[in-house]
Amino acid sequence: MAVKIVRQPNKMPSWSTFQCRRFSPGSEKAPAALRAAGIVERLQSIGYEVTDLGDCAPRLFADDEEHKRARNIPEIVASLHDLKPRAEIGLKSGALVLVLGGDCTQIIALLTAARRYYKHVNLLWFDRDADLNTPASTPSGRLDGMGLASIIGKGSPELVRFWGEPPLVREPDALIYGLQRVDQPEVDFLTRSPLRHVYGRRHQPAWHRKIGARCPRAPPRRHARIHSACGS
Repeated sequence: MAVKIVRQPNKMPSWSTFQCRRFSPGSEKAPAALRAAGIVERLQSIGYEVTDLGDCAPRLFADDEEHKRARNIPEIVASLHDLKPRAEIGLKSGALVLVLGGDCTQIIALLTAARRYYKHVNLLWFDRDADLNTPASTPSGRLDGMGLASIIGKGSPELVRFWGEPPLVREPDALIYGLQRVDQPEVDFLTRSPLRHVYGRRHQPAWHRKIGARCPRAPPRRHARIHSACGS
């Protein structure tokens, strides 16, 4: 589902759906549910001008034994190509772009669209998972567990190359907020990376307190900032 929202001139959101059938069935119904709940009317009631640009084609998650280290990669790349031009429409006009999707990798399409118009992008990543696995370290082969790694140029090659000049976002320009579950390879990466990260208070590990968490300073100002909220 893609939407144009204007409060001040040229503000726009967009939505996309990607159903992970095995892990979170029903996510493909979210845009219709939000429309039925009156999200467009609510935004209009507080002064926003909204244009609905429609839904991307839903794609279903499968076990995909052919790509055990990057499951469903053909479908995910196709979904990114579907979403990217919609996001570009909003970003070209200077609009606010909102994407609703069922898979964390969808942010790659939005960031790619942003990089077409902005040289630098800051990323605030809300997720209890780090999403910093790679095809070599993944325990499941699920690409949503490699989403942020692909954005910073270290994940699945097909996703890293979706933007022709990786990385989409530099490690110092990204911040993960609300971490709860981190695999050991991700822990090892975070201890040496300039990528900033903040654990949920009840989930802060001893090693993180010992070395001193990298403070969540406001990212340096660039031309665009992207907020991503993921969950499972």
